[in-house]
Amino acid sequence: MTPPATESPADLVITGCTVLTHDDRERIGFVPDAAVVVRGGTVEEVTSAEAAGGRAARERIDARGQVALPGLINCHTHAPMAALRGLAEDLPTEEWFNDVVWPVESNLTGRDVALGALLACAEMIRGGVTCFADHYFAMDEVAAVVAECGMRALLGEAFFSSQGAGGRERSLAFALRHRGAADGRITTALAPHAPYTVDDADLAATARLAREHGLPVHLHAAENRDQTEASLARHGVTPVEVLHRTGVLDTDVLIAHGTGIVESDLPLLERANGRTAVATAPRGYLKFAWPRTTPVRALRDIGVPVGLATDGAASNNSLDVWESMALTSLVQKSAEGDPRWLTSRQALHHATLQSARAVGLGESVGSIAPGRRADLVLVDLTGPHTQPVHDLAATLVHSARAADVRTTIVDGRILMRDRELLTIDVPEVVRELGERLPALVDRSHGRRIQEYDIRRHGPCDGGHGG
Repeated sequence: MTPPATESPADLVITGCTVLTHDDRERIGFVPDAAVVVRGGTVEEVTSAEAAGGRAARERIDARGQVALPGLINCHTHAPMAALRGLAEDLPTEEWFNDVVWPVESNLTGRDVALGALLACAEMIRGGVTCFADHYFAMDEVAAVVAECGMRALLGEAFFSSQGAGGRERSLAFALRHRGAADGRITTALAPHAPYTVDDADLAATARLAREHGLPVHLHAAENRDQTEASLARHGVTPVEVLHRTGVLDTDVLIAHGTGIVESDLPLLERANGRTAVATAPRGYLKFAWPRTTPVRALRDIGVPVGLATDGAASNNSLDVWESMALTSLVQKSAEGDPRWLTSRQALHHATLQSARAVGLGESVGSIAPGRRADLVLVDLTGPHTQPVHDLAATLVHSARAADVRTTIVDGRILMRDRELLTIDVPEVVRELGERLPALVDRSHGRRIQEYDIRRHGPCDGGHGG
Protein backbone atom coordinates (compact mmCIF):
# COMPACT_ATOMS: atom_id res chain seq x y z
CA MET A 1 0.00 0.00 0.00
CA THR A 2 1.41 3.39 -0.99
CA PRO A 3 1.41 5.86 1.92
CA PRO A 4 -0.43 9.17 1.57
CA ALA A 5 1.36 11.82 -0.45
CA THR A 6 1.42 14.10 2.60
CA GLU A 7 3.70 11.73 4.53
CA SER A 8 7.22 13.09 4.88
CA PRO A 9 9.94 11.24 2.97
CA ALA A 10 11.82 8.43 4.70
CA ASP A 11 15.50 9.06 5.30
CA LEU A 12 16.56 5.90 3.46
CA VAL A 13 14.84 3.13 1.53
CA ILE A 14 16.77 -0.03 0.60
CA THR A 15 14.98 -2.11 -2.02
CA GLY A 16 15.28 -5.45 -3.78
CA CYS A 17 17.35 -7.24 -1.15
CA THR A 18 16.84 -10.44 0.82
CA VAL A 19 16.48 -9.53 4.51
CA LEU A 20 17.62 -11.74 7.38
CA THR A 21 14.87 -11.79 10.00
CA HIS A 22 14.11 -13.42 13.35
CA ASP A 23 10.70 -14.87 14.18
CA ASP A 24 9.04 -14.75 17.61
CA ARG A 25 11.09 -17.78 18.63
CA GLU A 26 14.28 -16.11 17.40
CA ARG A 27 14.71 -18.52 14.52
CA ILE A 28 16.63 -17.18 11.53
CA GLY A 29 14.63 -16.59 8.36
CA PHE A 30 15.05 -14.78 5.05
CA VAL A 31 12.56 -12.53 3.24
CA PRO A 32 13.31 -12.26 -0.50
CA ASP A 33 12.66 -9.22 -2.70
CA ALA A 34 12.20 -7.04 0.36
CA ALA A 35 12.71 -3.43 1.32
CA VAL A 36 13.91 -1.73 4.51
CA VAL A 37 12.58 1.73 5.34
CA VAL A 38 14.68 3.87 7.70
CA ARG A 39 13.61 7.03 9.49
CA GLY A 40 15.29 8.91 12.32
CA GLY A 41 18.05 6.32 12.64
CA THR A 42 15.64 3.42 13.21
CA VAL A 43 14.06 0.77 11.04
CA GLU A 44 10.52 1.98 10.36
CA GLU A 45 9.37 -0.95 8.27
CA VAL A 46 10.45 -4.15 6.55
CA THR A 47 8.18 -4.61 3.56
CA SER A 48 8.17 -5.86 -0.01
CA ALA A 49 10.18 -4.15 -2.72
CA GLU A 50 6.94 -3.59 -4.62
CA ALA A 51 5.27 -1.86 -1.67
CA ALA A 52 8.28 0.42 -1.19
CA GLY A 53 8.55 1.24 -4.88
CA GLY A 54 6.62 4.48 -4.60
CA ARG A 55 7.86 5.41 -1.14
CA ALA A 56 9.31 8.92 -0.99
CA ALA A 57 12.86 8.89 0.37
CA ARG A 58 15.76 11.28 0.73
CA GLU A 59 18.11 8.48 -0.29
CA ARG A 60 17.59 5.11 -1.96
CA ILE A 61 19.79 2.05 -2.40
CA ASP A 62 19.05 -0.55 -5.06
CA ALA A 63 20.26 -3.73 -3.37
CA ARG A 64 19.23 -6.36 -5.88
CA GLY A 65 21.43 -9.48 -5.54
CA GLN A 66 22.38 -8.52 -2.00
CA VAL A 67 21.41 -9.72 1.48
CA ALA A 68 20.63 -7.27 4.28
CA LEU A 69 21.99 -8.47 7.63
CA PRO A 70 22.04 -6.82 11.05
CA GLY A 71 25.41 -5.16 11.42
CA LEU A 72 28.01 -7.53 12.85
CA ILE A 73 29.28 -6.91 16.40
CA ASN A 74 32.84 -7.51 17.55
CA CYS A 75 32.19 -8.35 21.19
CA HIS A 76 35.78 -8.10 22.43
CA THR A 77 38.76 -6.40 20.87
CA HIS A 78 41.57 -3.94 21.50
CA ALA A 79 41.15 -1.71 18.47
CA PRO A 80 44.32 0.39 18.89
CA MET A 81 46.42 -2.79 18.73
CA ALA A 82 45.85 -2.80 14.97
CA ALA A 83 49.04 -0.72 14.99
CA LEU A 84 50.89 -3.85 16.23
CA ARG A 85 49.47 -6.28 13.67
CA GLY A 86 52.03 -8.95 12.73
CA LEU A 87 54.68 -7.70 15.14
CA ALA A 88 54.82 -10.84 17.30
CA GLU A 89 54.32 -14.03 15.33
CA ASP A 90 54.49 -17.76 16.04
CA LEU A 91 55.23 -17.35 19.73
CA PRO A 92 53.85 -18.97 22.88
CA THR A 93 51.63 -16.68 24.94
CA GLU A 94 54.33 -15.89 27.51
CA GLU A 95 56.96 -14.86 24.95
CA TRP A 96 54.37 -12.97 22.91
CA PHE A 97 53.58 -10.79 25.92
CA ASN A 98 56.97 -10.46 27.58
CA ASP A 99 59.35 -10.22 24.64
CA VAL A 100 57.33 -8.11 22.21
CA VAL A 101 53.90 -6.76 23.07
CA TRP A 102 54.42 -5.36 26.55
CA PRO A 103 57.77 -3.70 25.73
CA VAL A 104 56.19 -2.07 22.68
CA GLU A 105 53.02 -1.05 24.53
CA SER A 106 55.19 0.91 26.96
CA ASN A 107 55.95 3.24 24.01
CA LEU A 108 52.33 3.97 23.08
CA THR A 109 51.21 7.59 22.98
CA GLY A 110 47.68 8.90 22.73
CA ARG A 111 48.20 9.60 19.04
CA ASP A 112 49.38 6.03 18.42
CA VAL A 113 46.20 4.80 20.10
CA ALA A 114 44.05 7.09 17.94
CA LEU A 115 45.73 5.99 14.70
CA GLY A 116 45.47 2.32 15.61
CA ALA A 117 41.79 2.78 16.43
CA LEU A 118 41.16 4.60 13.14
CA LEU A 119 42.80 1.78 11.20
CA ALA A 120 40.78 -0.80 13.14
CA CYS A 121 37.49 1.03 12.60
CA ALA A 122 38.17 1.30 8.88
CA GLU A 123 38.81 -2.45 8.72
CA MET A 124 35.69 -3.22 10.72
CA ILE A 125 33.43 -0.94 8.68
CA ARG A 126 34.72 -2.53 5.49
CA GLY A 127 33.98 -5.94 7.02
CA GLY A 128 30.41 -5.10 8.00
CA VAL A 129 31.05 -4.55 11.72
CA THR A 130 28.85 -1.77 13.03
CA CYS A 131 29.59 -2.08 16.78
CA PHE A 132 32.58 -3.22 18.85
CA ALA A 133 33.42 -3.69 22.52
CA ASP A 134 36.85 -2.26 23.30
CA HIS A 135 39.06 -2.72 26.36
CA TYR A 136 42.27 -0.70 26.35
CA PHE A 137 43.89 2.46 27.66
CA ALA A 138 43.90 6.10 26.45
CA MET A 139 40.26 5.42 25.70
CA ASP A 140 39.37 9.11 25.34
CA GLU A 141 41.18 8.81 22.02
CA VAL A 142 39.10 5.77 21.02
CA ALA A 143 35.87 7.52 21.98
CA ALA A 144 36.83 10.44 19.73
CA VAL A 145 37.48 8.03 16.85
CA VAL A 146 34.09 6.36 17.34
CA ALA A 147 32.36 9.74 17.32
CA GLU A 148 34.23 10.73 14.16
CA CYS A 149 33.78 7.57 12.11
CA GLY A 150 30.14 6.86 12.98
CA MET A 151 30.41 3.38 14.53
CA ARG A 152 28.72 2.16 17.69
CA ALA A 153 30.86 0.95 20.61
CA LEU A 154 30.97 -0.29 24.20
CA LEU A 155 34.16 1.23 25.62
CA GLY A 156 36.06 0.63 28.84
CA GLU A 157 39.30 2.04 30.23
CA ALA A 158 41.40 -0.89 31.45
CA PHE A 159 42.95 -0.80 34.91
CA PHE A 160 45.14 -2.92 37.21
CA SER A 161 45.61 -3.16 40.95
CA SER A 162 49.26 -2.17 40.57
CA GLN A 163 48.02 1.29 39.58
CA GLY A 164 46.43 1.77 42.99
CA ALA A 165 42.99 3.27 43.46
CA GLY A 166 43.74 5.77 40.70
CA GLY A 167 43.37 3.15 37.97
CA ARG A 168 39.89 2.18 39.10
CA GLU A 169 38.91 5.82 39.52
CA ARG A 170 40.08 6.68 36.01
CA SER A 171 38.07 3.77 34.60
CA LEU A 172 34.94 5.03 36.37
CA ALA A 173 35.55 8.64 35.32
CA PHE A 174 35.91 7.57 31.69
CA ALA A 175 32.73 5.51 31.84
CA LEU A 176 30.70 8.34 33.33
CA ARG A 177 32.21 10.98 31.05
CA HIS A 178 31.48 9.15 27.79
CA ARG A 179 28.30 7.23 28.59
CA GLY A 180 25.73 8.15 25.93
CA ALA A 181 28.25 10.13 23.85
CA ALA A 182 28.34 10.27 20.04
CA ASP A 183 24.56 10.76 19.88
CA GLY A 184 24.04 7.70 22.05
CA ARG A 185 26.27 5.40 19.99
CA ILE A 186 28.79 5.05 22.81
CA THR A 187 27.98 2.96 25.85
CA THR A 188 30.58 2.39 28.54
CA ALA A 189 31.79 -0.21 31.02
CA LEU A 190 34.16 -0.54 33.93
CA ALA A 191 37.15 -2.51 32.69
CA PRO A 192 39.30 -4.32 35.26
CA HIS A 193 41.86 -6.24 33.27
CA ALA A 194 41.49 -9.73 34.75
CA PRO A 195 41.37 -11.59 38.08
CA TYR A 196 45.12 -12.26 37.78
CA THR A 197 46.00 -8.55 37.55
CA VAL A 198 43.19 -7.08 39.67
CA ASP A 199 42.95 -8.27 43.27
CA ASP A 200 39.80 -9.30 45.09
CA ALA A 201 39.46 -5.96 46.89
CA ASP A 202 39.57 -4.03 43.62
CA LEU A 203 37.14 -6.44 41.95
CA ALA A 204 34.71 -6.07 44.86
CA ALA A 205 35.03 -2.28 44.69
CA THR A 206 34.42 -2.43 40.94
CA ALA A 207 31.27 -4.48 41.48
CA ARG A 208 29.99 -1.91 44.00
CA LEU A 209 30.69 0.96 41.59
CA ALA A 210 29.01 -0.90 38.73
CA ARG A 211 25.84 -1.39 40.77
CA GLU A 212 25.90 2.16 42.10
CA HIS A 213 26.25 3.77 38.67
CA GLY A 214 24.37 1.24 36.55
CA LEU A 215 27.45 0.28 34.55
CA PRO A 216 28.42 -3.11 33.11
CA VAL A 217 31.82 -4.74 33.65
CA HIS A 218 34.01 -5.95 30.77
CA LEU A 219 37.05 -8.05 31.67
CA HIS A 220 39.17 -11.06 30.75
CA ALA A 221 38.55 -14.18 32.85
CA ALA A 222 39.34 -17.87 32.55
CA GLU A 223 40.99 -17.01 29.25
CA ASN A 224 42.57 -20.45 29.01
CA ARG A 225 42.79 -23.63 31.03
CA ASP A 226 46.31 -22.80 32.28
CA GLN A 227 44.92 -19.71 34.02
CA THR A 228 42.17 -21.74 35.65
CA GLU A 229 44.58 -24.42 36.86
CA ALA A 230 47.04 -21.81 38.14
CA SER A 231 44.24 -20.04 40.04
CA LEU A 232 43.13 -23.33 41.59
CA ALA A 233 46.71 -24.17 42.59
CA ARG A 234 47.42 -20.75 44.12
CA HIS A 235 44.06 -19.79 45.59
CA GLY A 236 41.85 -22.89 45.56
CA VAL A 237 39.24 -21.22 43.35
CA THR A 238 38.70 -20.77 39.62
CA PRO A 239 38.66 -17.31 38.01
CA VAL A 240 34.87 -17.56 37.68
CA GLU A 241 34.63 -18.35 41.40
CA VAL A 242 36.68 -15.21 42.04
CA LEU A 243 34.11 -13.19 40.06
CA HIS A 244 31.35 -14.79 42.12
CA ARG A 245 32.86 -14.14 45.55
CA THR A 246 33.77 -10.53 44.71
CA GLY A 247 30.25 -9.72 43.46
CA VAL A 248 31.21 -9.18 39.82
CA LEU A 249 28.65 -11.79 38.79
CA ASP A 250 26.00 -9.66 40.50
CA THR A 251 26.60 -7.00 37.83
CA ASP A 252 26.10 -7.09 34.07
CA VAL A 253 29.39 -8.64 33.00
CA LEU A 254 31.01 -9.45 29.66
CA ILE A 255 33.72 -12.11 30.05
CA ALA A 256 36.34 -12.26 27.31
CA HIS A 257 37.33 -15.72 26.06
CA GLY A 258 36.32 -18.16 28.80
CA THR A 259 38.10 -21.15 27.26
CA GLY A 260 39.14 -22.02 30.83
CA ILE A 261 35.55 -22.20 32.10
CA VAL A 262 35.10 -25.60 33.77
CA GLU A 263 31.99 -27.58 34.65
CA SER A 264 31.94 -26.41 38.26
CA ASP A 265 31.74 -22.79 37.01
CA LEU A 266 28.49 -23.34 35.13
CA PRO A 267 26.09 -23.23 38.13
CA LEU A 268 27.66 -19.93 39.24
CA LEU A 269 27.20 -18.43 35.80
CA GLU A 270 23.65 -19.76 35.60
CA ARG A 271 22.67 -18.27 38.98
CA ALA A 272 24.41 -14.94 38.41
CA ASN A 273 22.21 -12.00 39.38
CA GLY A 274 23.44 -9.81 36.55
CA ARG A 275 23.40 -10.23 32.78
CA THR A 276 26.34 -12.51 32.13
CA ALA A 277 27.78 -13.02 28.65
CA VAL A 278 30.95 -14.46 27.12
CA ALA A 279 32.82 -13.33 24.01
CA THR A 280 34.60 -16.00 21.94
CA ALA A 281 37.50 -15.28 19.55
CA PRO A 282 38.53 -18.69 18.18
CA ARG A 283 41.23 -17.61 15.74
CA GLY A 284 43.49 -16.43 18.54
CA TYR A 285 43.04 -19.66 20.49
CA LEU A 286 44.14 -21.67 17.48
CA LYS A 287 47.10 -19.40 16.90
CA PHE A 288 48.31 -19.70 20.50
CA ALA A 289 47.71 -23.47 20.38
CA TRP A 290 45.36 -23.41 23.35
CA PRO A 291 43.95 -26.93 23.69
CA ARG A 292 40.35 -25.87 24.38
CA THR A 293 37.85 -23.36 23.09
CA THR A 294 34.92 -21.49 24.64
CA PRO A 295 32.27 -24.03 25.77
CA VAL A 296 29.52 -22.47 23.67
CA ARG A 297 27.11 -25.40 23.93
CA ALA A 298 27.33 -25.65 27.72
CA LEU A 299 26.89 -21.89 28.05
CA ARG A 300 23.88 -21.94 25.73
CA ASP A 301 22.30 -24.68 27.82
CA ILE A 302 22.39 -22.45 30.92
CA GLY A 303 21.16 -19.36 29.07
CA VAL A 304 24.45 -17.43 28.85
CA PRO A 305 24.73 -15.62 25.50
CA VAL A 306 27.99 -16.06 23.62
CA GLY A 307 28.95 -13.23 21.27
CA LEU A 308 31.52 -13.35 18.49
CA ALA A 309 34.82 -11.51 18.74
CA THR A 310 38.26 -11.21 17.20
CA ASP A 311 40.39 -9.99 20.13
CA GLY A 312 43.07 -7.51 19.05
CA ALA A 313 44.81 -7.61 15.69
CA ALA A 314 48.18 -7.96 17.44
CA SER A 315 47.24 -11.52 18.38
CA ASN A 316 44.64 -12.35 15.75
CA ASN A 317 46.05 -10.34 12.82
CA SER A 318 42.48 -9.67 11.72
CA LEU A 319 39.30 -7.94 12.87
CA ASP A 320 37.20 -10.11 10.57
CA VAL A 321 34.02 -11.20 12.39
CA TRP A 322 32.98 -13.22 9.31
CA GLU A 323 35.98 -15.43 9.96
CA SER A 324 35.07 -15.63 13.65
CA MET A 325 31.58 -16.76 12.69
CA ALA A 326 32.85 -19.53 10.41
CA LEU A 327 35.55 -20.64 12.85
CA THR A 328 33.12 -20.70 15.76
CA SER A 329 30.90 -23.08 13.81
CA LEU A 330 33.80 -25.29 12.69
CA VAL A 331 35.71 -25.38 15.98
CA GLN A 332 32.54 -26.15 17.92
CA LYS A 333 31.83 -29.10 15.61
CA SER A 334 35.32 -30.41 16.30
CA ALA A 335 35.22 -29.76 20.04
CA GLU A 336 31.82 -31.43 20.44
CA GLY A 337 32.47 -34.21 17.94
CA ASP A 338 29.11 -33.41 16.39
CA PRO A 339 28.66 -32.08 12.83
CA ARG A 340 25.13 -30.95 13.75
CA TRP A 341 26.52 -28.38 16.19
CA LEU A 342 27.02 -25.48 15.54
CA THR A 343 24.79 -25.06 12.48
CA SER A 344 24.99 -22.13 10.12
CA ARG A 345 21.71 -20.73 11.42
CA GLN A 346 22.96 -21.04 14.99
CA ALA A 347 26.17 -19.25 14.00
CA LEU A 348 24.13 -16.41 12.48
CA HIS A 349 22.14 -16.19 15.71
CA HIS A 350 25.38 -15.82 17.68
CA ALA A 351 26.57 -13.18 15.21
CA THR A 352 23.39 -11.12 15.50
CA LEU A 353 21.06 -11.27 18.52
CA GLN A 354 23.43 -13.08 20.88
CA SER A 355 26.26 -10.65 20.13
CA ALA A 356 23.90 -7.71 20.67
CA ARG A 357 22.91 -9.13 24.06
CA ALA A 358 26.53 -9.74 24.98
CA VAL A 359 27.33 -6.03 24.67
CA GLY A 360 24.13 -4.96 26.41
CA LEU A 361 22.30 -3.78 23.30
CA GLY A 362 19.89 -6.66 22.83
CA GLU A 363 16.85 -4.38 22.83
CA SER A 364 18.13 -1.96 20.20
CA VAL A 365 20.34 -3.76 17.66
CA GLY A 366 20.97 -7.31 16.47
CA SER A 367 17.95 -7.67 14.20
CA ILE A 368 16.31 -5.80 11.34
CA ALA A 369 12.86 -5.01 12.65
CA PRO A 370 10.65 -1.96 13.26
CA GLY A 371 11.90 0.10 16.18
CA ARG A 372 15.44 -1.26 16.08
CA ARG A 373 18.34 1.03 15.35
CA ALA A 374 19.20 1.00 11.66
CA ASP A 375 22.55 -0.80 11.96
CA LEU A 376 22.72 -3.06 8.93
CA VAL A 377 24.98 -4.22 6.13
CA LEU A 378 24.43 -5.26 2.53
CA VAL A 379 26.31 -8.33 1.34
CA ASP A 380 26.85 -9.15 -2.34
CA LEU A 381 26.49 -12.87 -3.03
CA THR A 382 26.89 -12.73 -6.82
CA GLY A 383 30.59 -13.73 -6.81
CA PRO A 384 31.68 -17.18 -7.99
CA HIS A 385 32.71 -18.21 -4.45
CA THR A 386 29.13 -17.73 -3.22
CA GLN A 387 27.29 -19.35 -6.13
CA PRO A 388 25.11 -21.29 -6.46
CA VAL A 389 23.12 -20.69 -3.28
CA HIS A 390 21.49 -23.90 -2.08
CA ASP A 391 21.40 -22.91 1.60
CA LEU A 392 21.57 -19.16 2.19
CA ALA A 393 22.62 -19.47 5.84
CA ALA A 394 25.50 -21.79 4.92
CA THR A 395 26.55 -19.48 2.10
CA LEU A 396 26.70 -16.52 4.47
CA VAL A 397 28.63 -18.36 7.19
CA HIS A 398 30.98 -20.57 5.19
CA SER A 399 31.35 -18.95 1.76
CA ALA A 400 30.88 -15.20 2.13
CA ARG A 401 33.82 -13.03 3.09
CA ALA A 402 34.29 -9.62 4.64
CA ALA A 403 35.11 -8.26 1.17
CA ASP A 404 31.59 -9.18 0.03
CA VAL A 405 30.12 -6.43 2.21
CA ARG A 406 29.12 -3.61 -0.13
CA THR A 407 27.46 -1.15 2.23
CA THR A 408 27.63 -0.51 5.99
CA ILE A 409 25.04 1.59 7.80
CA VAL A 410 24.92 2.70 11.45
CA ASP A 411 21.99 4.64 12.90
CA GLY A 412 20.73 5.10 9.35
CA ARG A 413 23.98 6.80 8.29
CA ILE A 414 25.92 5.22 5.42
CA LEU A 415 29.55 4.72 6.51
CA MET A 416 30.55 2.73 3.42
CA ARG A 417 28.74 2.62 0.10
CA ASP A 418 29.75 0.30 -2.74
CA ARG A 419 33.02 -0.44 -0.88
CA GLU A 420 33.90 3.26 -0.57
CA LEU A 421 34.65 4.36 3.00
CA LEU A 422 32.99 7.69 3.66
CA THR A 423 34.18 8.62 7.17
CA ILE A 424 37.87 7.60 7.43
CA ASP A 425 40.83 8.64 5.24
CA VAL A 426 42.77 5.37 5.29
CA PRO A 427 45.79 6.51 3.20
CA GLU A 428 46.37 9.42 5.56
CA VAL A 429 46.07 7.18 8.63
CA VAL A 430 48.53 4.68 7.13
CA ARG A 431 50.95 7.46 6.18
CA GLU A 432 51.04 9.00 9.66
CA LEU A 433 51.19 5.65 11.41
CA GLY A 434 54.09 4.62 9.19
CA GLU A 435 56.04 7.70 10.27
CA ARG A 436 55.50 6.83 13.91
CA LEU A 437 56.28 3.10 13.69
CA PRO A 438 60.09 3.23 14.32
CA ALA A 439 59.59 4.88 17.71
CA LEU A 440 56.58 2.71 18.51
CA VAL A 441 58.25 -0.67 17.90
CA ASP A 442 61.61 0.18 19.51
CA ARG A 443 62.35 -2.34 22.30
CA SER A 444 65.95 -1.31 23.00
CA HIS A 445 64.88 0.47 26.22
CA GLY A 446 64.35 -2.89 27.94
CA ARG A 447 61.12 -1.80 29.62
CA ARG A 448 57.93 -3.82 29.77
CA ILE A 449 54.66 -2.80 31.32
CA GLN A 450 54.12 -6.20 32.90
CA GLU A 451 55.55 -9.68 33.28
CA TYR A 452 53.63 -12.80 32.29
CA ASP A 453 54.50 -16.08 34.00
CA ILE A 454 51.24 -17.92 34.58
CA ARG A 455 53.07 -21.00 35.86
CA ARG A 456 54.67 -19.11 38.73
CA HIS A 457 52.46 -16.18 39.63
CA GLY A 458 50.53 -14.99 36.60
CA PRO A 459 50.88 -11.50 35.13
CA CYS A 460 51.84 -8.79 37.60
CA ASP A 461 52.90 -5.16 37.91
CA GLY A 462 50.15 -3.60 35.84
CA GLY A 463 49.96 -3.20 32.11
CA HIS A 464 47.53 -4.36 29.49
CA GLY A 465 47.31 -7.56 27.46
CA GLY A 466 44.91 -10.19 26.28
